[in-house]
Amino acid sequence: MKTRISLPAQMAIGMALGVAAGLAAPSMGFDTAWFKPIGQLFINLIRMVVVPLVLTTIVAGAASVGDLSKLGRLASKTLIYYFCTTAVAVFIGLFFANILNPGEGLNLSTEGLKAQAVQAPKMMDVFLNIVPLNPIDSMSKGNMLQVIFFAMIFGFGLSAVGEKGRTVLSFFEGCAEVMIKVTNMVMIYAPFGVFGLIAFTVASHGAAVLLPLLKVIGVMYLACLCHVIFCYMPLVKACGLSISLFFRMLAAPMIISFTTCSSAAALSTNLIQVQKLGASRPVASFSIPLGNTINMDGTAVYMGVVAIFVAELYGIPMPFDKQFEVILVGVLASIGTVGVPGAGLLMSSIVFTQVGIPLEGIAIIAGIDRVMDMARTSVNVLGDATGALVVSRWEGDLDMEAGARFAAEEGE
Repeated sequence: MKTRISLPAQMAIGMALGVAAGLAAPSMGFDTAWFKPIGQLFINLIRMVVVPLVLTTIVAGAASVGDLSKLGRLASKTLIYYFCTTAVAVFIGLFFANILNPGEGLNLSTEGLKAQAVQAPKMMDVFLNIVPLNPIDSMSKGNMLQVIFFAMIFGFGLSAVGEKGRTVLSFFEGCAEVMIKVTNMVMIYAPFGVFGLIAFTVASHGAAVLLPLLKVIGVMYLACLCHVIFCYMPLVKACGLSISLFFRMLAAPMIISFTTCSSAAALSTNLIQVQKLGASRPVASFSIPLGNTINMDGTAVYMGVVAIFVAELYGIPMPFDKQFEVILVGVLASIGTVGVPGAGLLMSSIVFTQVGIPLEGIAIIAGIDRVMDMARTSVNVLGDATGALVVSRWEGDLDMEAGARFAAEEGE
Protein backbone atom coordinates (compact mmCIF):
# COMPACT_ATOMS: atom_id res chain seq x y z
CA MET A 1 0.00 0.00 0.00
CA LYS A 2 1.41 3.38 -1.05
CA THR A 3 1.63 6.08 1.56
CA ARG A 4 0.40 9.35 0.11
CA ILE A 5 1.68 12.61 1.54
CA SER A 6 -1.21 15.01 2.05
CA LEU A 7 -1.17 18.41 0.38
CA PRO A 8 -0.76 20.36 3.67
CA ALA A 9 2.20 18.09 4.54
CA GLN A 10 3.72 18.71 1.10
CA MET A 11 3.30 22.45 1.61
CA ALA A 12 4.88 22.23 5.08
CA ILE A 13 7.87 20.42 3.55
CA GLY A 14 8.09 23.11 0.87
CA MET A 15 8.02 25.79 3.58
CA ALA A 16 10.79 24.08 5.59
CA LEU A 17 12.96 23.68 2.49
CA GLY A 18 12.26 27.32 1.60
CA VAL A 19 13.48 28.51 5.01
CA ALA A 20 16.66 26.46 4.62
CA ALA A 21 17.26 27.70 1.06
CA GLY A 22 16.57 31.31 2.05
CA LEU A 23 19.07 31.16 4.92
CA ALA A 24 21.74 29.45 2.81
CA ALA A 25 21.37 31.46 -0.40
CA PRO A 26 23.12 34.74 0.65
CA SER A 27 26.18 32.95 2.08
CA MET A 28 26.47 30.82 -1.06
CA GLY A 29 26.26 33.88 -3.31
CA PHE A 30 23.04 32.63 -4.93
CA ASP A 31 20.86 35.30 -6.55
CA THR A 32 17.70 35.28 -4.44
CA ALA A 33 15.73 36.87 -7.29
CA TRP A 34 15.45 33.37 -8.79
CA PHE A 35 13.10 32.36 -5.96
CA LYS A 36 10.59 35.12 -6.67
CA PRO A 37 9.06 33.87 -9.98
CA ILE A 38 8.53 30.38 -8.48
CA GLY A 39 6.31 31.93 -5.81
CA GLN A 40 4.78 34.58 -8.05
CA LEU A 41 3.54 31.93 -10.47
CA PHE A 42 1.61 30.30 -7.63
CA ILE A 43 0.02 33.62 -6.61
CA ASN A 44 -0.96 34.29 -10.25
CA LEU A 45 -2.53 30.83 -10.58
CA ILE A 46 -4.52 31.28 -7.36
CA ARG A 47 -5.73 34.75 -8.34
CA MET A 48 -6.72 33.36 -11.73
CA VAL A 49 -9.37 31.13 -10.13
CA VAL A 50 -10.62 33.49 -7.40
CA VAL A 51 -13.02 35.72 -9.38
CA PRO A 52 -14.76 32.98 -11.42
CA LEU A 53 -15.03 30.76 -8.34
CA VAL A 54 -16.52 33.55 -6.19
CA LEU A 55 -18.87 34.70 -8.97
CA THR A 56 -20.28 31.25 -9.73
CA THR A 57 -20.61 30.08 -6.12
CA ILE A 58 -22.29 33.30 -4.96
CA VAL A 59 -24.73 33.34 -7.90
CA ALA A 60 -25.65 29.71 -7.20
CA GLY A 61 -25.79 30.33 -3.45
CA ALA A 62 -27.92 33.48 -3.70
CA ALA A 63 -30.31 31.78 -6.10
CA SER A 64 -30.70 28.88 -3.66
CA VAL A 65 -31.36 31.27 -0.73
CA GLY A 66 -34.10 32.90 -2.74
CA ASP A 67 -35.41 34.86 0.25
CA LEU A 68 -34.26 38.42 0.90
CA SER A 69 -35.15 38.16 4.59
CA LYS A 70 -32.80 35.17 4.93
CA LEU A 71 -30.04 37.12 3.20
CA GLY A 72 -30.63 39.97 5.66
CA ARG A 73 -30.23 37.52 8.55
CA LEU A 74 -27.04 36.12 7.05
CA ALA A 75 -25.59 39.60 6.54
CA SER A 76 -26.48 40.87 10.03
CA LYS A 77 -25.17 37.76 11.80
CA THR A 78 -21.97 37.77 9.76
CA LEU A 79 -21.30 41.45 10.49
CA ILE A 80 -22.02 41.00 14.21
CA TYR A 81 -19.46 38.20 14.28
CA TYR A 82 -16.89 40.32 12.42
CA PHE A 83 -17.26 43.36 14.69
CA CYS A 84 -17.15 41.35 17.92
CA THR A 85 -14.08 39.29 16.98
CA THR A 86 -12.29 42.40 15.68
CA ALA A 87 -12.84 44.16 19.02
CA VAL A 88 -11.54 41.09 20.88
CA ALA A 89 -8.51 40.99 18.56
CA VAL A 90 -7.51 44.61 19.28
CA PHE A 91 -7.98 44.00 23.01
CA ILE A 92 -5.75 40.90 22.94
CA GLY A 93 -3.05 42.81 21.04
CA LEU A 94 -3.15 45.61 23.61
CA PHE A 95 -3.21 43.15 26.52
CA PHE A 96 -0.03 41.34 25.52
CA ALA A 97 1.74 44.53 24.49
CA ASN A 98 1.00 46.01 27.93
CA ILE A 99 2.31 42.93 29.74
CA LEU A 100 5.42 42.31 27.62
CA ASN A 101 6.31 45.93 26.69
CA PRO A 102 7.89 45.27 23.27
CA GLY A 103 9.27 48.82 22.91
CA GLU A 104 10.70 49.15 26.41
CA GLY A 105 14.47 49.64 26.55
CA LEU A 106 14.77 49.62 22.75
CA ASN A 107 16.87 52.40 21.30
CA LEU A 108 16.10 52.83 17.60
CA SER A 109 16.96 55.99 15.74
CA THR A 110 13.89 57.69 14.33
CA GLU A 111 15.81 60.55 12.74
CA GLY A 112 15.01 61.12 9.11
CA LEU A 113 12.12 58.68 9.06
CA LYS A 114 9.09 59.88 7.17
CA ALA A 115 5.68 58.30 6.86
CA GLN A 116 3.13 59.82 4.57
CA ALA A 117 -0.22 60.52 6.19
CA VAL A 118 -3.04 58.60 4.57
CA GLN A 119 -6.75 59.14 4.92
CA ALA A 120 -9.51 56.58 4.64
CA PRO A 121 -12.20 57.31 2.05
CA LYS A 122 -15.49 58.74 3.30
CA MET A 123 -18.02 56.16 4.44
CA MET A 124 -20.53 57.29 1.81
CA ASP A 125 -17.93 56.77 -0.92
CA VAL A 126 -17.17 53.30 0.42
CA PHE A 127 -20.82 52.28 0.14
CA LEU A 128 -21.28 53.87 -3.28
CA ASN A 129 -18.17 52.11 -4.60
CA ILE A 130 -19.65 48.72 -3.69
CA VAL A 131 -22.01 49.10 -6.68
CA PRO A 132 -20.09 48.41 -9.91
CA LEU A 133 -20.54 50.69 -12.91
CA ASN A 134 -19.35 47.83 -15.09
CA PRO A 135 -19.41 44.31 -13.57
CA ILE A 136 -17.03 42.98 -16.25
CA ASP A 137 -14.51 45.70 -15.40
CA SER A 138 -14.84 44.87 -11.69
CA MET A 139 -14.10 41.21 -12.44
CA SER A 140 -11.07 42.09 -14.54
CA LYS A 141 -9.68 44.27 -11.74
CA GLY A 142 -10.51 41.74 -9.02
CA ASN A 143 -12.64 44.21 -7.05
CA MET A 144 -14.18 41.57 -4.80
CA LEU A 145 -16.81 43.72 -3.07
CA GLN A 146 -18.24 44.79 -6.43
CA VAL A 147 -18.11 41.22 -7.74
CA ILE A 148 -19.93 39.99 -4.60
CA PHE A 149 -22.62 42.69 -4.94
CA PHE A 150 -23.28 41.91 -8.61
CA ALA A 151 -23.29 38.15 -8.01
CA MET A 152 -25.80 38.52 -5.16
CA ILE A 153 -28.14 40.69 -7.27
CA PHE A 154 -27.82 38.34 -10.24
CA GLY A 155 -28.50 35.31 -8.03
CA PHE A 156 -31.66 36.85 -6.60
CA GLY A 157 -32.80 37.83 -10.08
CA LEU A 158 -32.21 34.25 -11.17
CA SER A 159 -34.30 32.96 -8.28
CA ALA A 160 -37.09 35.44 -9.05
CA VAL A 161 -37.67 34.23 -12.64
CA GLY A 162 -38.44 30.74 -11.33
CA GLU A 163 -38.55 27.82 -13.77
CA LYS A 164 -37.29 29.92 -16.68
CA GLY A 165 -34.01 30.40 -14.84
CA ARG A 166 -33.38 26.71 -14.11
CA THR A 167 -31.07 26.28 -17.10
CA VAL A 168 -29.00 29.32 -16.16
CA LEU A 169 -28.84 28.19 -12.52
CA SER A 170 -27.68 24.73 -13.61
CA PHE A 171 -25.00 26.44 -15.71
CA PHE A 172 -23.66 28.41 -12.73
CA GLU A 173 -23.83 25.38 -10.43
CA GLY A 174 -21.88 23.40 -13.02
CA CYS A 175 -19.35 26.22 -13.40
CA ALA A 176 -18.89 26.34 -9.62
CA GLU A 177 -18.10 22.60 -9.59
CA VAL A 178 -15.67 23.07 -12.49
CA MET A 179 -13.91 25.93 -10.69
CA ILE A 180 -13.51 23.76 -7.58
CA LYS A 181 -11.80 21.13 -9.75
CA VAL A 182 -9.62 23.79 -11.38
CA THR A 183 -8.65 25.08 -7.93
CA ASN A 184 -7.65 21.56 -6.90
CA MET A 185 -5.51 21.33 -10.06
CA VAL A 186 -3.79 24.62 -9.22
CA MET A 187 -3.08 23.36 -5.71
CA ILE A 188 -0.85 20.60 -7.11
CA TYR A 189 1.74 23.35 -7.69
CA ALA A 190 1.26 24.75 -4.16
CA PRO A 191 4.31 23.08 -2.48
CA PHE A 192 6.64 24.59 -5.11
CA GLY A 193 4.98 28.00 -4.81
CA VAL A 194 5.27 27.93 -1.02
CA PHE A 195 8.95 27.01 -1.34
CA GLY A 196 9.64 29.97 -3.64
CA LEU A 197 7.70 32.48 -1.56
CA ILE A 198 9.22 31.56 1.80
CA ALA A 199 12.76 31.25 0.37
CA PHE A 200 12.57 34.75 -1.12
CA THR A 201 11.11 36.20 2.10
CA VAL A 202 13.75 34.63 4.35
CA ALA A 203 16.59 35.59 1.99
CA SER A 204 15.32 39.18 1.71
CA HIS A 205 14.69 39.70 5.46
CA GLY A 206 17.76 38.27 7.14
CA ALA A 207 18.70 38.21 10.82
CA ALA A 208 20.23 41.70 10.58
CA VAL A 209 16.76 43.19 10.04
CA LEU A 210 14.85 40.88 12.38
CA LEU A 211 17.04 40.71 15.52
CA PRO A 212 16.63 44.31 16.80
CA LEU A 213 12.85 43.98 16.56
CA LEU A 214 12.57 40.33 17.56
CA LYS A 215 10.61 41.15 20.71
CA VAL A 216 7.77 42.97 18.96
CA ILE A 217 7.60 40.14 16.38
CA GLY A 218 7.35 37.62 19.22
CA VAL A 219 4.61 39.60 20.98
CA MET A 220 2.67 39.86 17.71
CA TYR A 221 2.85 36.11 17.06
CA LEU A 222 1.97 35.27 20.67
CA ALA A 223 -1.06 37.59 20.58
CA CYS A 224 -2.23 36.05 17.28
CA LEU A 225 -1.86 32.55 18.73
CA CYS A 226 -3.85 33.52 21.83
CA HIS A 227 -6.60 35.06 19.67
CA VAL A 228 -6.92 31.73 17.86
CA ILE A 229 -6.91 29.76 21.14
CA PHE A 230 -9.26 31.96 23.19
CA CYS A 231 -11.55 33.30 20.46
CA TYR A 232 -11.77 30.87 17.51
CA MET A 233 -11.30 27.52 19.25
CA PRO A 234 -14.19 28.01 21.73
CA LEU A 235 -16.43 29.09 18.84
CA VAL A 236 -15.48 26.01 16.81
CA LYS A 237 -16.11 23.82 19.86
CA ALA A 238 -19.49 25.54 20.37
CA CYS A 239 -20.36 24.57 16.81
CA GLY A 240 -19.86 20.93 17.83
CA LEU A 241 -16.78 20.44 15.65
CA SER A 242 -13.51 18.73 16.49
CA ILE A 243 -10.66 21.21 16.98
CA SER A 244 -8.11 18.82 15.46
CA LEU A 245 -10.32 18.22 12.40
CA PHE A 246 -10.86 21.98 12.05
CA PHE A 247 -7.14 22.72 11.86
CA ARG A 248 -6.43 19.68 9.70
CA MET A 249 -9.02 20.73 7.13
CA LEU A 250 -7.87 24.36 7.11
CA ALA A 251 -4.15 23.62 6.97
CA ALA A 252 -3.93 24.37 3.23
CA PRO A 253 -5.48 27.89 3.30
CA MET A 254 -3.48 28.66 6.45
CA ILE A 255 -0.15 27.77 4.81
CA ILE A 256 -1.11 29.66 1.64
CA SER A 257 -2.00 32.80 3.61
CA PHE A 258 1.12 32.52 5.78
CA THR A 259 3.51 32.26 2.84
CA THR A 260 1.79 34.62 0.39
CA CYS A 261 0.61 37.26 2.93
CA SER A 262 -2.50 37.47 0.75
CA SER A 263 -6.03 36.73 1.92
CA ALA A 264 -7.13 36.75 -1.72
CA ALA A 265 -4.65 33.97 -2.56
CA ALA A 266 -6.19 31.75 0.14
CA LEU A 267 -9.81 32.68 -0.66
CA SER A 268 -10.64 29.86 -3.09
CA THR A 269 -9.11 27.11 -0.95
CA ASN A 270 -10.74 28.53 2.19
CA LEU A 271 -14.15 28.60 0.50
CA ILE A 272 -13.85 24.95 -0.52
CA GLN A 273 -12.52 23.70 2.81
CA VAL A 274 -15.18 25.30 5.03
CA GLN A 275 -17.87 23.64 2.94
CA LYS A 276 -16.10 20.31 3.43
CA LEU A 277 -16.23 21.05 7.17
CA GLY A 278 -20.01 21.42 6.96
CA ALA A 279 -20.68 25.13 6.34
CA SER A 280 -23.66 25.57 4.01
CA ARG A 281 -22.88 26.79 0.50
CA PRO A 282 -25.08 29.94 0.74
CA VAL A 283 -23.41 30.99 4.01
CA ALA A 284 -19.87 30.14 2.87
CA SER A 285 -20.37 31.79 -0.52
CA PHE A 286 -21.50 34.99 1.20
CA SER A 287 -19.31 35.20 4.29
CA ILE A 288 -15.92 33.97 3.01
CA PRO A 289 -15.56 36.50 0.12
CA LEU A 290 -17.03 39.28 2.29
CA GLY A 291 -14.75 38.42 5.21
CA ASN A 292 -11.80 38.31 2.83
CA THR A 293 -12.43 42.00 2.21
CA ILE A 294 -13.56 43.39 5.57
CA ASN A 295 -12.76 40.88 8.35
CA MET A 296 -9.33 41.83 9.67
CA ASP A 297 -8.80 40.21 13.07
CA GLY A 298 -5.09 39.62 12.46
CA THR A 299 -4.62 43.23 11.41
CA ALA A 300 -6.55 44.29 14.53
CA VAL A 301 -4.17 42.29 16.76
CA TYR A 302 -1.28 43.92 14.91
CA MET A 303 -2.69 47.41 15.53
CA GLY A 304 -2.96 46.81 19.27
CA VAL A 305 0.64 45.56 19.47
CA VAL A 306 2.28 48.24 17.30
CA ALA A 307 0.32 51.07 18.93
CA ILE A 308 1.86 50.21 22.32
CA PHE A 309 5.26 49.41 20.75
CA VAL A 310 5.62 52.75 18.95
CA ALA A 311 4.19 54.69 21.92
CA GLU A 312 6.83 53.11 24.20
CA LEU A 313 9.53 53.82 21.65
CA TYR A 314 8.63 57.52 21.63
CA GLY A 315 7.96 57.64 25.38
CA ILE A 316 4.29 58.49 24.87
CA PRO A 317 2.02 57.43 27.77
CA MET A 318 -0.95 55.24 26.82
CA PRO A 319 -3.51 55.37 29.64
CA PHE A 320 -6.67 53.25 29.63
CA ASP A 321 -8.80 55.85 27.83
CA LYS A 322 -6.28 56.05 24.97
CA GLN A 323 -6.19 52.27 24.69
CA PHE A 324 -9.99 52.14 24.64
CA GLU A 325 -9.78 54.62 21.77
CA VAL A 326 -7.44 52.25 19.95
CA ILE A 327 -10.06 49.47 20.26
CA LEU A 328 -12.94 51.68 19.12
CA VAL A 329 -11.08 53.37 16.26
CA GLY A 330 -9.59 50.02 15.19
CA VAL A 331 -13.04 48.47 14.77
CA LEU A 332 -14.40 51.52 12.94
CA ALA A 333 -11.28 51.77 10.75
CA SER A 334 -11.83 48.20 9.58
CA ILE A 335 -15.18 49.39 8.17
CA GLY A 336 -13.80 52.61 6.71
CA THR A 337 -11.04 50.84 4.79
CA VAL A 338 -13.28 48.25 3.14
CA GLY A 339 -11.86 47.20 -0.23
CA VAL A 340 -9.00 49.71 -0.06
CA PRO A 341 -5.53 48.41 -1.08
CA GLY A 342 -2.99 48.58 1.76
CA ALA A 343 -5.74 48.50 4.38
CA GLY A 344 -3.26 47.55 7.12
CA LEU A 345 -1.30 50.76 6.58
CA LEU A 346 -4.49 52.79 6.45
CA MET A 347 -5.82 51.32 9.68
CA SER A 348 -2.52 51.90 11.49
CA SER A 349 -2.35 55.47 10.20
CA ILE A 350 -5.92 56.23 11.32
CA VAL A 351 -5.33 54.79 14.80
CA PHE A 352 -1.95 56.51 15.24
CA THR A 353 -3.40 59.87 14.21
CA GLN A 354 -6.40 59.49 16.54
CA VAL A 355 -4.38 58.68 19.68
CA GLY A 356 -1.46 61.04 18.99
CA ILE A 357 1.27 58.57 18.00
CA PRO A 358 3.75 59.90 15.38
CA LEU A 359 3.18 58.42 11.93
CA GLU A 360 6.94 57.96 11.63
CA GLY A 361 6.38 54.91 13.83
CA ILE A 362 4.95 53.13 10.79
CA ALA A 363 8.28 53.60 9.03
CA ILE A 364 10.11 51.99 11.97
CA ILE A 365 8.27 48.70 11.60
CA ALA A 366 8.31 48.76 7.78
CA GLY A 367 11.41 46.54 7.69
CA ILE A 368 9.63 43.71 9.51
CA ASP A 369 6.16 44.29 8.06
CA ARG A 370 6.37 41.23 5.79
CA VAL A 371 7.19 38.96 8.75
CA MET A 372 4.33 40.47 10.79
CA ASP A 373 2.01 40.25 7.78
CA MET A 374 2.45 36.47 7.63
CA ALA A 375 0.85 36.10 11.06
CA ARG A 376 -1.90 38.68 10.65
CA THR A 377 -3.02 37.37 7.22
CA SER A 378 -3.19 33.81 8.57
CA VAL A 379 -5.43 34.98 11.43
CA ASN A 380 -7.59 36.98 8.99
CA VAL A 381 -8.18 33.86 6.89
CA LEU A 382 -8.83 31.61 9.89
CA GLY A 383 -11.32 34.18 11.19
CA ASP A 384 -13.24 34.06 7.89
CA ALA A 385 -13.46 30.26 8.08
CA THR A 386 -14.61 30.33 11.71
CA GLY A 387 -17.23 32.93 10.86
CA ALA A 388 -18.70 30.79 8.07
CA LEU A 389 -19.03 27.85 10.47
CA VAL A 390 -20.49 29.96 13.29
CA VAL A 391 -23.11 31.61 11.05
CA SER A 392 -23.99 28.24 9.47
CA ARG A 393 -24.57 26.84 12.96
CA TRP A 394 -26.50 29.96 13.94
CA GLU A 395 -28.75 29.43 10.90
CA GLY A 396 -29.15 25.71 11.64
CA ASP A 397 -27.48 24.84 8.31
CA LEU A 398 -24.22 23.31 9.60
CA ASP A 399 -23.69 19.70 8.46
CA MET A 400 -22.16 18.24 11.62
CA GLU A 401 -20.95 15.04 9.94
CA ALA A 402 -19.53 16.53 6.71
CA GLY A 403 -16.00 17.07 7.99
CA ALA A 404 -15.75 13.62 9.56
CA ARG A 405 -17.04 11.99 6.37
CA PHE A 406 -14.53 13.84 4.21
CA ALA A 407 -11.67 13.11 6.61
CA ALA A 408 -12.59 9.40 6.53
CA GLU A 409 -12.66 9.43 2.72
CA GLU A 410 -9.25 11.12 2.60
CA GLY A 411 -7.84 8.51 4.94
CA GLU A 412 -8.85 5.62 2.72
